[in-house]
Amino acid sequence: MPERIAEVTAFLAEVLAPRAPLTVIIDGGDHGAAARFASRLAAAFPPSARAWNVDAVMGLSGPAGGVLDSALNVLEPAADRVIVYLRASRRAPAGEGERRAQVVIDHHDPQWPVIRHVHPRLADPDRWHLTESRAFFAPKAAGWDDKFGDDLPAYGKAVEAAGPAPGDVALDLGCGTGRALPALATAVGPTGRVIGLDCTPAMLAEAHAKGRDRAATLLQADARLLPLATAAADVVFAAGLVHHLPDPEAGLAELARVTRPGGRLVLFHPTGRVALAARHGRKLTPADPMNEDNLTRALEATGWTPSRYEDDENHFLAVAVRSPAVPQAPGG
Repeated sequence: MPERIAEVTAFLAEVLAPRAPLTVIIDGGDHGAAARFASRLAAAFPPSARAWNVDAVMGLSGPAGGVLDSALNVLEPAADRVIVYLRASRRAPAGEGERRAQVVIDHHDPQWPVIRHVHPRLADPDRWHLTESRAFFAPKAAGWDDKFGDDLPAYGKAVEAAGPAPGDVALDLGCGTGRALPALATAVGPTGRVIGLDCTPAMLAEAHAKGRDRAATLLQADARLLPLATAAADVVFAAGLVHHLPDPEAGLAELARVTRPGGRLVLFHPTGRVALAARHGRKLTPADPMNEDNLTRALEATGWTPSRYEDDENHFLAVAVRSPAVPQAPGG
């Protein structure tokens, strides 16, 4: 536990050290623990920087977060101010503090902070995203199926939407504990192949423990840089993956690279976007990468032709077909 706290504070001190002043905002929950984290972050700065200002602004007004948002308005304006926002409560809705923050940290467990957002001007996602994704999911792996086991039938239906055929090569990206792997293996049959990929070793270990390695080859890999040949797959299944990526469009481009023309992509989640946002204490905004307009634009820009979009209380499902043309890389 202490190593995790030290890892997070050391990284933040490194990326924030050239900048001042620093403001730490706490959204609720155990303010004492969050304030201690803020103090530890301040202490991690070089001695020459310790005179910099670190304010702990605690939002105590309840769900609306009015005190927190008001506090932002009275802070001394500073163009170079960096706001570090601690999500100390699982259910507190995202307010102005989180929307304005350059760094967002899950502080639900004071002994296991996890960085969930860093503005690209502070640090490129390649420097922090993979480490923090593993830190987020690893403690949850052992109890994942116990908590979400009721979702298994929904995974089977989502696999049907992918339309895998006997002999296909099917990928499950961000496979987690492997809940979709048996259904994919049944669909492609003995002449096909299923590969499950996840960046978190603890999730893959749990898939092994559940015996799901008998249905698929399991690989540890970053979904943004897959160890697979171009056009290797017929079907790509991705449950709850894309919205976790720091650049969803770049992720979709990598999925397109490994899929043959005419291959299918299924993006799935066993709850709809509204229910998922509520679970994380936030509201949907027009910028959400999975809303239909944004997702359609991102798919078309990265070599996919969207064919189906469903977003209701019980599930999210988007299906696309790999276009024949090879798209330019995002931003290219």
